[in-house]
Amino acid sequence: MSKLAYNSTRGGGESVSAAEAILQGIAADGGLYVPACIPALKDSLDTWRGLGYKELALRVLQYFLTDFSREELSRCVEGAYDSKFDTPEIAPLASKAGVHFLELFHGPTLAFKDMALSILPYLLKTAAAKLGQDKEVVILTATSGDTGKAALEGFAGVEGTRIIVFFPEHGVSQVQKRQMVTQTGENTAVIGIEGNFDDAQRGVKEMFTDRSLIEEMDKKGYVFSSANSINVGRLVPQIAYYFHAYLQLAAAGCVKIGDKVNFAVPTGNFGNILAGYYAKKMGLPVGRLICASNENKVLFDFFATGTYDRRRPFQVTMSPSMDILVSSNLERLLYHISEGDVQSVRSMMNALAAAGEYEISPQMRENLADFHGGYATEEETAKAIRDVFAKEGYLMDPHTAVAYAVYQKYREQSGDLAPTVVVSTASPYKFTKDVMQAIDKKYADVDDFALFAETQALSGTEIPAGVRNLTERPVVHSSVCQADEMQAMVKSILGL
Repeated sequence: MSKLAYNSTRGGGESVSAAEAILQGIAADGGLYVPACIPALKDSLDTWRGLGYKELALRVLQYFLTDFSREELSRCVEGAYDSKFDTPEIAPLASKAGVHFLELFHGPTLAFKDMALSILPYLLKTAAAKLGQDKEVVILTATSGDTGKAALEGFAGVEGTRIIVFFPEHGVSQVQKRQMVTQTGENTAVIGIEGNFDDAQRGVKEMFTDRSLIEEMDKKGYVFSSANSINVGRLVPQIAYYFHAYLQLAAAGCVKIGDKVNFAVPTGNFGNILAGYYAKKMGLPVGRLICASNENKVLFDFFATGTYDRRRPFQVTMSPSMDILVSSNLERLLYHISEGDVQSVRSMMNALAAAGEYEISPQMRENLADFHGGYATEEETAKAIRDVFAKEGYLMDPHTAVAYAVYQKYREQSGDLAPTVVVSTASPYKFTKDVMQAIDKKYADVDDFALFAETQALSGTEIPAGVRNLTERPVVHSSVCQADEMQAMVKSILGL
C-alpha cells in the first residue's frame, strides 16, 4: 500500500506523514491535518464479516496510518481495546424503539471518547519513537466534558508525556467534573475556566500556534500535541465503529451487504460524524448522516443556509458535550467539499475569527448532500428519554436522546425508512439527574450521585466501575482561572 500523506486544511507547509501529523496535533498554520485523499476500500465488505473489533480497527487504521507497520498498529490496538471495556464486543448494538443504538460508552470513562483515546497514547508513543522525538510531549486539551476524562485516563502515568486539560467550570455535569478533578497521576493537570468550551478551545488553539511559547518550550525540552479531535490520531480510530455497526447489522440479518444505513449522530465539535463521512467515502454503504444538534444549533443553521454564524447566545443544556458554537472539525469537511481549495478554507476560517461568520459557495452546498441537519429542544430531548424508557425500558443519556429526537423528525419529514443507527455517545450514569428528571420530575432536586442507585434500579444495569464510589475519591485538582490566564497556567505547570 502506497504511503498516505497529510496536508493542512489551510495550505501551509509541506505534506507530512501520519506519524508527524499525530505528533504535531495541529498544523503550524493553524489548520487541521487531512489525508491527501480518503482511501477507497479495496477489500469486499463480505470478507470483513465476523471480524472482532480489534481486527476490524486494525484493518481500518492500515488504510490511513500507512507509515506504521502492521505489527506496530497491532500492538496499539491490543493495548487499547482490552479489559478496560466492560464488554467483549467493545461497541455493541442495542435494537430498541425502531432504531439500533450503537453503544460507545462501555470504556473506562463511560463515553465514546474512549473509543479513540484508549488508542491515541499508543499511537503517539509509536509516532514519537518512529520520528526520533526525545522531547517530553505535553498533551494540551480543551474539553466540553468527556474528552478531558478520557484523555486523562489514557495518558495518566504514560512515560514521556504530560497532560493538561481545561474545562468550563460551570458547563459540565457534576459527574463529568468529579471524574476529572479526582484523576490521579503525577503527569496530569486539570483546570476549570470561567468561560465556556469555545473559550477553552480558542485558548488551546492559540497556544498551539504561539511561536514564542513553542520556542520557550523547545528550550526546556517540551513539545505540544493534542488529544482533541483536531488530532488526526483521534479522528481515524473512530471510523472503525461505523464499519463495526454496519457489519453487526448484517450479521443480525437486519441488512444485506450493500444496503444503505443511516447514522444519526449527536454532534458538537463535528469529529464523530466526520468519521462517519470518511467511512462513507471509503465505501461503506451509508445513506444519510443525520447531524443532530441541541439548542446550540449553529450546525443546523449551517446545513439549512450555507452560512456558519457563531454570533449567538451560548446555551447551557442537559447535553453539555454538544454545547459548542465553533465546531473545529467542520474545517476538515470544508476542505473536502471545496475539493481541497485551501485558499477558500483559509479565507473562511479568517472570516470566522474576525467577523464570526462565513458562507460557503453553491457548489460546496451541493457537496453537502450526504448530510441532514436537525436539532432538538430541551423539551424534545427530555421527551425522547421518557418515551423510549416507557416503550422499551431503555435509558438514553441526553446526547443520545438529541440524536434520537432529531432522527424521529427526519423520518417524519423525509419518509426515509432505511435502517438507522443512533450513535449513543455516553452512559446515562454520566447524566443521572437530567435523565431521571426527564423520567419523573420527583428527581429534580436529588443529587446526581445519589441517583446512581435509582438509575441502576430503573435500567436493570450495574453501576459502571468508572463512576462507582466516585464521591469517595479525593479531589486532586482544584485550580480555576479566567480564559485569558490559560497560557500563564500552562507556563506555571511546566516551569517556564
